[in-house]
Amino acid sequence: MQTHLVIIGILFIVLALIHFIFPKYFEWEKEFKSLSLINRQIMKVHTIFIGLTVFLMGLLCFTSSHELIETSLGMKITLGLAIFWTIRLIIQFFGYSSKLWKGKIFETIIHVIFSLLWVYISFVFWIIYFNH
Repeated sequence: MQTHLVIIGILFIVLALIHFIFPKYFEWEKEFKSLSLINRQIMKVHTIFIGLTVFLMGLLCFTSSHELIETSLGMKITLGLAIFWTIRLIIQFFGYSSKLWKGKIFETIIHVIFSLLWVYISFVFWIIYFNH
């Protein structure tokens, strides 16, 4: 399971870095013009902190996989990560409208890839927690 945590750590770090392209890719300069200053800034700040949180989760999994599996504190953290990423998996299907991806090849591929990613991540954390 340590290998899976290292893989997840790398995936989290990559995912965190992808957050840097969000403003340009999603055309936030244009899209956010109609938002109030506070809403624009909340979106930007929250994106930074989500990216930072995912990056730190990645570092934790990459550098401390043994401790996550073998210690009492690690088990508590693993349970929290299992819950967090399972909720993220559920949000993938109920938090985003299927109108965003249905009938669009690229968007559907991304939806499927991320759905499988959240399943994998959730599964690994639950397996570690329940097999301890």
